Amino acid sequence: MTDGPLIVQSDKTLLLEVDHPLADEARVSIAPFAELERAPEHVHTYRVTPLALWNARAAGHDAEQVVDALVRFSRYPVPQPLLVDVVDTMGRFGRLQLANNPVHGLVLSTVDRAVLEEVLRHKKIVPMIGERIDADTVVVHPSERGRLKQMLLKIGWPAEDLAGYVDGEAHPISLAEDGWKLRDYQRLAAQAFWAGGSGVVVLPCGAGKTLVGAAAMAEAQATTLILVTNTVAGRQWKRELIARTSLTEEEIGEYSGERKEIRPVTIATYQVITRKSKGEYKHLELFDSRDWGLIVYDEVHLLPAPVFRMTADLQSRRRLGLTATLVREDGQEGDVFSLIGPKRYDVPWRDIEAQGWIAPAECTEVRVTLTDNERLQYATAEPEERYKLCSTARTKMPVVKAILDRHPGEPTLVIGAYLDQLDELGAALDAPIIQGSTKNKERELLFDAFRKGEIRTLVVSKVANFSIDLPEASVAVQVSGTFGSRQEEAQRLGRLLRPKGDGRQAHFYSVVSRDTLDTDYAAHRQRFLAEQGYAYRIVDADDLLSPELPEVD
Repeated sequence: MTDGPLIVQSDKTLLLEVDHPLADEARVSIAPFAELERAPEHVHTYRVTPLALWNARAAGHDAEQVVDALVRFSRYPVPQPLLVDVVDTMGRFGRLQLANNPVHGLVLSTVDRAVLEEVLRHKKIVPMIGERIDADTVVVHPSERGRLKQMLLKIGWPAEDLAGYVDGEAHPISLAEDGWKLRDYQRLAAQAFWAGGSGVVVLPCGAGKTLVGAAAMAEAQATTLILVTNTVAGRQWKRELIARTSLTEEEIGEYSGERKEIRPVTIATYQVITRKSKGEYKHLELFDSRDWGLIVYDEVHLLPAPVFRMTADLQSRRRLGLTATLVREDGQEGDVFSLIGPKRYDVPWRDIEAQGWIAPAECTEVRVTLTDNERLQYATAEPEERYKLCSTARTKMPVVKAILDRHPGEPTLVIGAYLDQLDELGAALDAPIIQGSTKNKERELLFDAFRKGEIRTLVVSKVANFSIDLPEASVAVQVSGTFGSRQEEAQRLGRLLRPKGDGRQAHFYSVVSRDTLDTDYAAHRQRFLAEQGYAYRIVDADDLLSPELPEVD
């Protein structure tokens, strides 16, 4: 028994004592095969799952390394069944391999004939398979490479994909590092991705994922298709690429609802490529329009299900997923692994904050008490109406004003999910509103005015959750959200995490109705941020409204 920083439990949870002198070394050792679940002040909780172990195997780690890390850093003897399970689970990866055969093309082969026999009897796999070459090898239809990997993962036999990638159409791209250079973690992330060929990089909002994408493009030296959440995000990518690389405006095309430009680097929105006409996806030709050497998926945790299906056809292309969190509310993390690739690089939010690359943030939940009339309305409402009623309670209005009064002159975002509520807030605060129906040109003008300090307060719907670069924002007030979405909470806090020129702290407020679903959903939304080490302070709205309460620093 050693005095290690890690407690390994038989339910496959790992407890890491943060203040232990070996904690950092242990965290680096377990990060490849254990998923961080919670990261409050003193003890962080990780979980070892089959997907995490297969991620580790796909990234080049073996069972011996995993067992060694657990035994070396564990305070108590590691449960023997857990070690056996680690070895057995990791041993399932790679017994099936996809490779290119010089005669037959794409084939699935095995080092364990019984496994091949088992999977060939699976009714969903049979249509993807061609002729049997020998006892250990079977032809795979090239178009089924992605879907086969997806299905094999689901039945517990993830295939090792050794079929390689096409280089795609060459196109010169270099980083223009005049006056700036890649941060160490950005460079390491790009290197880890390129060494693996395809996969996902997980970095906090504000940590410069776009620059990781640019570095990957400079490695590929090839035509690149970049998929983004919306047009405004796409234009931010374009501005950043022009500023940070050798690419010119003429080399970068926008493929959106407004324009259909296909150029050596093309930026397309998820919405336009998933748009249907007469039951068919009308923009699928974008994927075949050039011989792409690299495909970048921005905010990969938001990848729409139809894009997963399209991605299944792109397995011969190098694929880079960028995200702040691999949490998907639909539970499709396994599809990200099988169709985009394994997690190649991950850095905890607090680590980046400690290095000064993202701003420190204080999170506060402000609980308001509904009026008697509002409580009665809530109590007698149909279940499907209750969340909207408590989220949009008018009692929240003076609280929002009080929060803004405590941060006079600071660039502030007021964020909500319901349009009527946003209209009321915009009128009460005399602030412009950005929502889904706001034209892209108007959005960009308002965001630009906010960046320049000409507008101090913006009221925004969920269109501002993702990929909007507003480094000046230092206060956010969330009045309503998408039920209990953890990814949304992370993205909203992420709007504030760009470092401030004067080192100011960011303030994230969530205004919540007490004794309602609003409180329950808020607790669920906050879980991801608590896992990243952000503690919420809960204050009563009456205290916030009190003139005696001291100002926030």
